[in-house]
Amino acid sequence: MELSGGISSLGHLPGSFLNCSNCRSRLLQSPSRIACASRRTYTRPAFAPKPAIDIKHIRQNPGLYQQNCIDRNYAAHSNSPWKIVELHEQWLALQQSARSLRERNNQLRGRLAKAASRSGDAEGDIRQTDGKDSMISEAKSLKAELGVVEEKEALLQEAMESLASDLPNLSSTHTPVGTEPEVVGYINDHPEPEPSTSDRVWKSHVHIGSELGIIDFTGAAQTSGWGWYYLLNEGAMLEQALVQYALSVARKRGWRPVAPPSLVYSHIAAACGFQPRDQNGEQQIYAIEQADKDKAKPSLALAGTAEIPLAGMKANQTFEDVDLPLKTVGVSRCYRAEAGARGVDTKGLYRVHEFTKVEMFAWTLPDNVGQEYFVTSPNSSSEAIFDEMLAIQTEILQTLGLHCRIVEMPTTDLGASATRKRDIEAFFPSRREKDNGWGEVTSTSLCTDYQTRRLHTRVRLEKAGRKLDFPHTLNGTALAVPRVLAAILENHWNEEDYTVTIPEVLRPYMGGLDKIRGQKHGTGSY
Repeated sequence: MELSGGISSLGHLPGSFLNCSNCRSRLLQSPSRIACASRRTYTRPAFAPKPAIDIKHIRQNPGLYQQNCIDRNYAAHSNSPWKIVELHEQWLALQQSARSLRERNNQLRGRLAKAASRSGDAEGDIRQTDGKDSMISEAKSLKAELGVVEEKEALLQEAMESLASDLPNLSSTHTPVGTEPEVVGYINDHPEPEPSTSDRVWKSHVHIGSELGIIDFTGAAQTSGWGWYYLLNEGAMLEQALVQYALSVARKRGWRPVAPPSLVYSHIAAACGFQPRDQNGEQQIYAIEQADKDKAKPSLALAGTAEIPLAGMKANQTFEDVDLPLKTVGVSRCYRAEAGARGVDTKGLYRVHEFTKVEMFAWTLPDNVGQEYFVTSPNSSSEAIFDEMLAIQTEILQTLGLHCRIVEMPTTDLGASATRKRDIEAFFPSRREKDNGWGEVTSTSLCTDYQTRRLHTRVRLEKAGRKLDFPHTLNGTALAVPRVLAAILENHWNEEDYTVTIPEVLRPYMGGLDKIRGQKHGTGSY
């Protein structure tokens, strides 16, 4: 079915078209053929939060949104803002063309209502009046015509909403455009500032874990495949110590602990900016297979981060402004389907499919209400929480004795929901041939109202006449266990006595143990 006929062609669309987001998003790719091959792998249930995207702002700034897509490597979506403009023009034209129908329909309804009130009886008496039968017949005909028009209007509205929902957030003015991050600071000194003059033996955490008998990749490969692992003995204790320490640092700053679920509805994950597949078509999250009897139920996925269930916790809810900021910290198992290529950048614990993470998530009041979008003030609520998250991450990594650098991430590295992101990268001796040893261990993202608009989370602003607005959200890694554990092993390894020194701040959570000793010193193994 060609769409070259314009609006008139919409009347011939099959009913299945209305339920196909792929078809809606391709509405203006003319001339083309509509193929109902759904782009998503899930269906939004009726109870799902209804997105409230600011389509007006997109229409008013299509060039801004187009360039933002290009900057963020969302080339496939770069024409969507202009398609939204065209769809809206078609919607306005349809409204204009239907105006006379609606005016005539209102006239007939008014005349029929007056006639019915005069007669004292409804339709029976009206039909006995000369000319009333023709009025009723015309009213029914107009109702049918308007029904077709309204269906076309709904289709255009759905198409605009679908295109708008898939656009990434606008990038912050802090964010470097392109692919290169900007280094903004360092944590601790380099453990070996002049490696060429040092005889220090560096080892990968893979070898260290084997020497100490605390990591088992072979058994996990047999049990679950590549990308999984067992932590044994002091390795398992170290995981729990890292979690408890990260929680203690966050809690002393007023962050409220939450134990979130690991399974989430697929539409909740998508609303947070996590699509089943990324821009390259690679699988991002694990979808849960459902039995035939459950196919009609909403699909579920394993959460890739506690950010998703924490954000979903307030879906379809309204905050009072005095309740914000609300700061939560959740401990969860995280599941990542993307495998990456085997090699120095993904070996061992650096990139795994399942891991424990302590995640910070916060809601704040919207910044600069009524002013230009996403131009954040240095003293704004969300910026203050952003800085607080970075301070927590810095304190944790500094006290763990890890050498790190803080980087402002570029546009191409931002997830769909983030307007700004800062990573902290630790020095991994095993990664010296890649990125000079740097590897991401934490990330902090400011998402403005991207998630709350899609989850329909609102805040009532008392000082603005109880106006309803959308709060801003932020998320940040307090501690991702595998990478930090790997960095501790590699940086605190002593080749002379086959031990790893446990950071002092972790010892209270490990029964006072100060070192993990290798098999030369009698460490048991499974």
